[in-house]
Amino acid sequence: MSKSNATNIPNSLQEHWMPFTSNREFKENPRLITEAKGIYLKDHHGRTHIDASSGLFCNPLGHGRKEITNAVTKQLEKLDYVQPFQQGFGGSFELASKIAKHTPGDLNRIFYTICGSSAVETAIKIIIAYHKARGQGQRFRFVGRERAYHGMNIGATSVGGMVNNIKTFASILMPGVLHMRHTHLPEHKYVRGQPETGAELANDLERIALNFGAENIAACIVEPTAGSTGTLVPPKGYLKRLREICDKHGIVLIFDEVITGWGRMGSAFASQEFGVTPDVLTMAKATTNGVVPMGAVAVKEEIYDTVMDASPKGSVELFHGYTYSGIPIAVAAALAVQDIFEKEDIFNRAKKLSPYFLDGLFSLKDLDCVDNIRGYGMMGGIDIKPVDKPGKAGFTCFEKCYEAGVNFKATGDCLILAPAFVCEKKHIDEIFEKLRTGIKNYMKK
Repeated sequence: MSKSNATNIPNSLQEHWMPFTSNREFKENPRLITEAKGIYLKDHHGRTHIDASSGLFCNPLGHGRKEITNAVTKQLEKLDYVQPFQQGFGGSFELASKIAKHTPGDLNRIFYTICGSSAVETAIKIIIAYHKARGQGQRFRFVGRERAYHGMNIGATSVGGMVNNIKTFASILMPGVLHMRHTHLPEHKYVRGQPETGAELANDLERIALNFGAENIAACIVEPTAGSTGTLVPPKGYLKRLREICDKHGIVLIFDEVITGWGRMGSAFASQEFGVTPDVLTMAKATTNGVVPMGAVAVKEEIYDTVMDASPKGSVELFHGYTYSGIPIAVAAALAVQDIFEKEDIFNRAKKLSPYFLDGLFSLKDLDCVDNIRGYGMMGGIDIKPVDKPGKAGFTCFEKCYEAGVNFKATGDCLILAPAFVCEKKHIDEIFEKLRTGIKNYMKK
């Protein structure tokens, strides 16, 4: 890391409209990250922060991995771009084979996208095409869940369930989308791992099927563990019950594993960790360790074959795709990540580190402003008691923690922790020591 104390700010901060940001407040007191190495970040004041959320769940291998940098550089020197329509290059096929070795069941057909949002959008389109191909084109309804986050494209926003993401755009969302209740019950306070109660909430899907006609429902989409809303771990038996209802009514089950995929829950995918196999699975973020935008959709072979067989040979089977679907540099980064997963036994490393991480997480239970803690694998949520208006406590606490030298994701009044899998126990200790300092400083306000 450079020792220079770079205090310079760009000439103007005004032109960039920042996403999910209080732009006016940020530009009065910006937090600009200038360097990243391993699990540490440096800001424009020269201050060092430990990264406690792997960026936005993107960097489980840490920052600045030379293997990934070298793979991307080498790829750019040889082949920078290939049209993804009616053309291709060997790397994308190699990567698909490697991904398919980790995906559950026979979810062996991989469609590349640009990010998690576009992966969900793609899954929606694939499922509509699948039902039409098998003569059930009347299936148009999708069932999501309250407090879910699936991205910000129109389809992804429609099936999501975070109110602030939806209300401004209600007039342009997909028709026919319904939502189950979320699984965060009052009795789930300070539960480590899966709650014992709440599996019956899966019966919301059965009720929706009865009320709106199961024959009209295309798919049900859930995050195995809801990430962006604050680490909502599924109750025991909940996902299994969803699987049973989907099987009963011919509904496609989608697991959005953009956050939980690639080891976050302790197994390659949360579906394997929780023992429930979906029909479609989305991934992104850790697929390239956050270095290059990339998403993917894994579908079971029967869905792929049905769409293929419905079209005459020589025709385009699915009229969907992106300019940057599976481009060479994204593939190069993802292949390098796959190599690191294997060489460093990353998933087992995450599983072994999880108990120590969760011990640290729940050690903050004694702080008076903490309202709840929950966690599974290498992800946890800390609810801060709300004050004045929703989100104010969480953001103010985040600011104090940032000043204390720990960086993470905050949503509403929840502090979300998701450290890199390459952390050592001393790094976990540092995260929670600085979190405790930041939260205590918040309490002094």
